[in-house]
Amino acid sequence: MEPNRERLRTPRAAGLAGIVFAVLLAAAIVLMRLAIPEGAAEAGDDALSPDRRRAVRAALELVPFAGIFFLWFMGALRAQVGEREDRFVATVFLGSGLVFVATIFGAASAAGSILDDQQPSEFGRNFAYTLLTTYSMRMAAVFVLATSTIGHRLGVIPRPLAVIGYAAGLVLLFAGPAFPWSELVFPAWSALISVHLLRVRMRARQEPADVV
Repeated sequence: MEPNRERLRTPRAAGLAGIVFAVLLAAAIVLMRLAIPEGAAEAGDDALSPDRRRAVRAALELVPFAGIFFLWFMGALRAQVGEREDRFVATVFLGSGLVFVATIFGAASAAGSILDDQQPSEFGRNFAYTLLTTYSMRMAAVFVLATSTIGHRLGVIPRPLAVIGYAAGLVLLFAGPAFPWSELVFPAWSALISVHLLRVRMRARQEPADVV
């Protein structure tokens, strides 16, 4: 009985963690985009107003919690697959997820350094956006592609969601800095997968009642 109960808890854990991660990351990205817009340095808008500084601080406070919930989300997804996972794809899945967390923490640190200066440097601004849009989002793309591949092969993710995952992965992989706000595709995909996992759990809870 205990293994069955644990098997039902895992989808819920993955779903809840994924939704919280998606909300936190999306909020942090929106706050950073609005507070430190790309191209502001070239336009002569270097100074950060008090409101913008507060927005940056709020985003920086959200990022660590987003990383924590992402690790929980990633661990719960792996528990869904169990021993059936392909080791090669699973290694890519795990590695890309860990590097993604490291790079968003690095981007947050770079953005935080801007708060120390009354006139934020163009280097600090560009460095933060490079880590976010060029490195972390490409790692997110690999994570999405690996998750979609594993989930579809093992029947955890239905074909339509897998196709959406491949499309989202390609957008994250090739969009980059050329398409501002494209990084919101990752939290949107995470929320979509999370809702699916919660629906799976709800159906699993209803099945025994239907049998009786």
